[in-house]
Amino acid sequence: MIFKRHFLILSILGGLLSACSVLDAPTVEVPAPTVTGTPFQTPTRVWFPPSPTSPPQTFSTFTPTPEMRPGLGDTTVRDSFTDATLWDTASSDQGSASVENNRLSLAAASKNYIFSLRRYFDVGSFYAEVTARPSLCRGDDSYGVLVRANAVAYYRFSLTCNGMVGAERVRFNNRQVLQEPTPSGDAPIGVPGEVRIGVWAVGTELRLFLNGRFQFAVNDASFGNGTIGLFASSSGDTPVTVNFTDLIIQDVNYSLPTRTPLP
Repeated sequence: MIFKRHFLILSILGGLLSACSVLDAPTVEVPAPTVTGTPFQTPTRVWFPPSPTSPPQTFSTFTPTPEMRPGLGDTTVRDSFTDATLWDTASSDQGSASVENNRLSLAAASKNYIFSLRRYFDVGSFYAEVTARPSLCRGDDSYGVLVRANAVAYYRFSLTCNGMVGAERVRFNNRQVLQEPTPSGDAPIGVPGEVRIGVWAVGTELRLFLNGRFQFAVNDASFGNGTIGLFASSSGDTPVTVNFTDLIIQDVNYSLPTRTPLP
């Protein structure tokens, strides 16, 4: 028993001495690693990045629009549509043409075409203007002016009720397109509408104007002269009605420029 007690006391003293050794051990400081190279930097935000500098704006110089109706002369016809004997008139299930109340009224039934020619008149070079007011018209329904016309042959300048303009040569119901339909901001879309239609014709050249603005020109030598006509055409299942007023025709004293001969 005495031996065991001495051994226990020695063990406790040994443990205390070991703990004191650990606590009294000197502290070793480890130096921080040295960082080489460029230190990390937070990028600076650019709130208004520079934009490329535009070169000074250059404005185009526009040449004056050439006179597209040269040579206008005296007024030879001023028709306010008071004399029905000056125009072809008719009435049937397919349509009607009538002169009354200072206007020429054309009405075409569904999928029908009607025109009226001015009688006792023949002209080659001229400028003609007439006001058209479609009152029943939609889609590809059309109306307009016939020039250098007779009962079976004429040039036809047409406006459609969806805002297109074009030109054709018609002979014995055979149609030749001279100007494909093209959009025009001057052609009324639907009804009611109003437009001043003008045609300038000299030699082989014919020019279309709407509200005084040039639209296009065609060249054709088939018909040298004839009368003036007006037309309306229904392309679908509904009729078309157009009223024409204030026809004026002027002389044109002008010769087309001579073309340079080819070598």
